[in-house]
Amino acid sequence: MTAQHLSNDSVTKTSTWGAVFSMSLCVAMLIAAEFMPVSLLTPIADGLGVSAGKIGQAISVSGFFAVAASLVITTAAGRLNRKWVLVIMTALMLVSLIMVATASSLAVLMLARALLGICIGGFWALATAVIMRLVPPERTAAALAVMYTGQAFAAAFAAPVGSYLGGVIGWRGAFWVLVPIVAFNLVWQLIALPSLPAAQGQSIRALISLLRRPYFARGIAAVIFTFAGAFTMFTYLRPFLETVTGVTVTELSQLFLVLGCAGFLGTWAGGKFADGQVIRLLQVLPVVMGLATIGLLGFGQLVVVAALLLAIWGVMNTAMSIGWMAWLTQNLDDAPEAAGSLIVAAIQTAILGGAALGGTLLDHFGIGATFIGSAILSAIAFLLVGSGQRLLKTT
Repeated sequence: MTAQHLSNDSVTKTSTWGAVFSMSLCVAMLIAAEFMPVSLLTPIADGLGVSAGKIGQAISVSGFFAVAASLVITTAAGRLNRKWVLVIMTALMLVSLIMVATASSLAVLMLARALLGICIGGFWALATAVIMRLVPPERTAAALAVMYTGQAFAAAFAAPVGSYLGGVIGWRGAFWVLVPIVAFNLVWQLIALPSLPAAQGQSIRALISLLRRPYFARGIAAVIFTFAGAFTMFTYLRPFLETVTGVTVTELSQLFLVLGCAGFLGTWAGGKFADGQVIRLLQVLPVVMGLATIGLLGFGQLVVVAALLLAIWGVMNTAMSIGWMAWLTQNLDDAPEAAGSLIVAAIQTAILGGAALGGTLLDHFGIGATFIGSAILSAIAFLLVGSGQRLLKTT
């Protein structure tokens, strides 16, 4: 290891937590930008003069571009300083939000969502590797929990706040509200993030080589089934609550708020247990989420029970991301960027696949089949994790 590399490592390991908090804010804005349109789908469709279905398709474009970006970002970025890659991703988010707020057609909206997808995939592919360089190893799990607090915050408040702002200042105004926050975050990153020189250039061959590690390939499979199980259910939670639980619009908002706020407890639990008990955490997550999903099918007619089960599910859902990223830091520390690219691509693919499977089951067999399908996927994830020994590197 060269003296320069040692110097760079020293700078990044002792850098302030301000950089971590700036990444947490970036996460919050990414989640808000990604999911706020869901709560504004109808007014966006009316404003652009197209069907709600087409707007829904335009919104989903970000997911496809996130998958692509997560796979190619480390290769495309080459030896570019990772600080500037993250800054560019935040700048793309800013451009995307402005384009959405000023969109005059469906085509412009889709282009804006594509840019957002690139930002999502690029940021998440690098985020864990950057966190590993910002803090000492013993603080990595805590730093990941801080970063994912931004996700919990946005998940709790993005949809209800977006819906409220849309009613008060219009859907375009709701997106304009995010613009100065992202601009502030861009400046904060410029100031707080230290220089993060790329350790080495990545290649597609390096990604393929990583997948040849049996423990990593098994982990990726478990990631796919874990997240697919979660989003097979979550994507269609609203129709379940409306048709089975029979909630009012007000109760629906309250239940989603309970689900989102539970994520704050999930960030604490993830940070606490991912450090020394990551395998146990990865075992517990799909089991509890699957049981909560089945519990909703059996007792979801009762609003209080549904709220309790959603709170439990929400804790696990947030801890899920922290747990798998902590597993990455502990077992792929020799190739965190390549591993980050693959795991983010796996997560995004699982989200898209889970939503597609859940929709197919819903259309052909009903909401019960959708929830059962989710539980089955979670059970497969648990079997893939197993004792955990086959998820650990041996050298």
